[in-house]
Amino acid sequence: MTAEGLRLTPFRGLRYAPERVSSLAAVTSPPYDVVVRPDGLRHLETADPYNIVRLILPQAADPATRHRQAAETLRRWRTDGVLAPDPEPALYVYEQRKGELLQRGLIGALSLSPPEDGIVLPHEEVIAEVVEDRAALMRETAANPEPLLLSYRSRGTATGATAVIERTTRGTPLMETTTEDGFSHRLWAVTDPAELAEVDADLSHQRALIADGHHRWATYLRLRAEHSADARGVSSPWNYGLVLLVDTARYPLQVRAIHRVLPRLTLRQALEMLDMTDSFRVRPVEGPLSRAMEELERTPGNAFLITEGDGAFHLLDRPSSRLLDLTIPEDRPETWRRLDATVLHSALLDEVWKIPDHPSEIGYIHHTEAAVEQAAHHGGVAVLLRPVLEDTVRSLAEQGVTMPRKSTSFGPKPATGLVLRTVDTDAA
Repeated sequence: MTAEGLRLTPFRGLRYAPERVSSLAAVTSPPYDVVVRPDGLRHLETADPYNIVRLILPQAADPATRHRQAAETLRRWRTDGVLAPDPEPALYVYEQRKGELLQRGLIGALSLSPPEDGIVLPHEEVIAEVVEDRAALMRETAANPEPLLLSYRSRGTATGATAVIERTTRGTPLMETTTEDGFSHRLWAVTDPAELAEVDADLSHQRALIADGHHRWATYLRLRAEHSADARGVSSPWNYGLVLLVDTARYPLQVRAIHRVLPRLTLRQALEMLDMTDSFRVRPVEGPLSRAMEELERTPGNAFLITEGDGAFHLLDRPSSRLLDLTIPEDRPETWRRLDATVLHSALLDEVWKIPDHPSEIGYIHHTEAAVEQAAHHGGVAVLLRPVLEDTVRSLAEQGVTMPRKSTSFGPKPATGLVLRTVDTDAA
């Protein structure tokens, strides 16, 4: 093993006992930041009393109570046998399939290298309040409840980790289920020392891009910094974090945009401020949503679609050069300066609309329809964006340049609840 690459370590996964729940599909959830509140949360809570959302998004009056509640829930489910650890440490082959889309990867406990080593490359900034909340939750529960998604690129041949994955999927899975979004999920354990060594030798020469889970990654690094080796020099289990690692040369990820919902801004206010500042060209676009999004996709340069969710859409494009010169930092690569997310946050949100950079002022929604529905049902304006090319994301990350937070949504994302990592059962 070298210090220059990834180290994915076996761990004793904590998994649901199938006989204790209504179905494995009913206890899973999307990642915590994809659950659309409050409707999506209520839907998951009522799907099964043991749904994982009670651990990743506990509901209580204040943060400290929420985190204690999650820890107590996890303790009770383990005591009652709802969640049980696997008998020996393993790496887990994870497969997602829907129609012609197939994704396979490895779930394991990744050794957390310092950011300056450049082994794991972030590409987005994070929100401090979210990192603090995730850290408090993981600290209280002593667990990594859901893996973040990392991508790397092999030479595209069926060798090393890829060969192990494909051999493993010929066997009987530990579990399989189909979630209501139509994705089938299968999980296998890899415990053979020779196969684990084959994976390790391959990954030791690789570095990874954070595809999804920047806040969880920042949380892992914070918890690692809080826990050092014990008096005997034994490495702390907090030196590792739960990840899903996907070889995108073999299984390409999809890249989608993440949209914004501005709950305290009305469409009338938004249009008035745009007119007053003469900062963007604004023109109405015919619906329905699919047609409006097609128009957005065809528009060259920086462009956004805004709506109150009432079926009316306005396209913003051609930002003024004066506005861009005033608001876009000059000490970044030109690719970064031209990003829609850069122009959105630096020029439109900060300068034109004066939206405070706070979670209560800006909601981040992964699905286009959900963003429009949230604006319609709860008020505010939805700002719809286009996706960024993966090559652009990777190029900026390799230069050490981070994109504005929530610039991309890579997927398909792993279902939460299929395998958890807890500090006291982890042999890492």
